[in-house]
Amino acid sequence: MSKFINTMFTEEGESSSSEAAEIGSEENAAESVADIIVRFDISPYLNEPMQDVWNFLQHYPLLFAIMLVALGYGIGRALKALIHILLDRLRKSQKSELDYQIAHYLSSPILQTMVTLSMVLALATLDFPGAIEHLLIKVCFTTLLILWGRAWFRATKVILQALEAERDRFHLFQPRTIPLYEMGIKLVLAGLFIYFFFLIWGIDATAWVASAGIIGIVIGFAAKDTLANLISGVSIVADAPYKIGDYIVLDSGERGIVSSLGIRSTRLITRDDVEVSIPNAIIGTAKIINESGGPYVRHRIRIPVGVAYSSDIDLVIETMKSLAKENEHVVDEPVPRVRIRGFGDSSINVELLCWIRRPAERGMVVHHLNHQLIKRFREEQIEIPFPQRDLNFRDKPPAGDADTPA
Repeated sequence: MSKFINTMFTEEGESSSSEAAEIGSEENAAESVADIIVRFDISPYLNEPMQDVWNFLQHYPLLFAIMLVALGYGIGRALKALIHILLDRLRKSQKSELDYQIAHYLSSPILQTMVTLSMVLALATLDFPGAIEHLLIKVCFTTLLILWGRAWFRATKVILQALEAERDRFHLFQPRTIPLYEMGIKLVLAGLFIYFFFLIWGIDATAWVASAGIIGIVIGFAAKDTLANLISGVSIVADAPYKIGDYIVLDSGERGIVSSLGIRSTRLITRDDVEVSIPNAIIGTAKIINESGGPYVRHRIRIPVGVAYSSDIDLVIETMKSLAKENEHVVDEPVPRVRIRGFGDSSINVELLCWIRRPAERGMVVHHLNHQLIKRFREEQIEIPFPQRDLNFRDKPPAGDADTPA
C-alpha cells in the first residue's frame, strides 16, 4: 500500500517512522501548507462507491496521478471557457473594454490553479520520500502564487487606468497621483506575496516583521519631509481646493495658473511666465484663494472712478455700462453694472462691475477699460476731478507801520 494511503486515507493520518525521521528537523518550524495537505484525511468525506474506486486506483499510483492531472486540466479548461463566455456577454452588454480586461487578467490563472492542485494531489499518490514530497508540493504552490501575483499586478494597472479615466467622479485618482497609488498597491501585493510564501514554506515571519518595522521607523525619520509632501499631495487631491488650470493666490503672495499637481509639489505659472514650484507640505497649510473656483470660472473685476459733482450722473452710468458691453473680453451674462459708492471731498465715487472669462485676463481688461474710460469721458465732457488747493498769501505790512524801538 502506497504512502499516500498511509498519510491521506488512514483514520489517524499517522506518518511512518522513516518519514518522521526525515521531517523531524521541521518539527520546531511553523507548519507549512504542504504539511497540512499531506496530513489531510479525505476518507471520511467519500461515500461507499467512491471508496471502492479510490481503493482500486491505489494499486496503480502512476495511472492515478495521470488521471488526476488530466481531470484538473479538463476542469480548468471548462471553467476558463465558461468565464470567457460570461465576459464576452458582459463586454457586449456594457460596452466596457476596461472591465473586460480587468476580469480577463484575474481569470487567466484559473487553468493553472486547477492544474497545480491536481499535480499536488498526484504527487501525494506517488511513493516519494517525505522530504521530497514536501518540497515538490511547496514548489507547486509557490509557482501558483507567482502566477496569481502576476495576474493581480497586471490587473492593478488596468484598474488604475479605468479610475483615471473617471477622474471627474473619483477625484483621488489624477494623472499625477496614479504612480503613487500604483506603487502603494504593488507594495501591498508584494507584502501579501511574501506572507503567503512564508506560509507555504513554513517560515516563521515574526522576526522578519519586527525587522521591517524597525527599518520602516528609520526610513520614516530620514524622509519625514518627503513623506509630508506625499501625504499633503494626496490630501490636496482628495480635498480638491484647486485643479490644473485654476488661477490661485496664496497668502504668501504667489499667484498664477496651476500647471502641474504633483505628488511632491504644485507648480504655478505666474503672469511673468515664471514657473514657481511650491512643496505640498507648505501649500497644504496655506490660505488659498481660488479665483477660478465656485460654480463658474468667470471672474468679476471692479473699475472705480470719481466724477465731478456737476456731472450728469445718468450719463456717467450709461457711458460706463456701454464701455463694458463693447469690450470683447467682458461677458454678456451677468450684465455689467455701475454702483455709486459714496461722496468724496471733490467727487462722486462710482464703480463699474463686470465679469471676464478668466481671472488671468484681469490686468489686461482693466487696462483696456481704463483707457477707453478716459477717452469716452473726454468726449462726453465728463470731468474726473483731482485734488486742488488754493493758496492765499498775505501782503507784507509797510515799513512805516512797523513799530520801531526807541
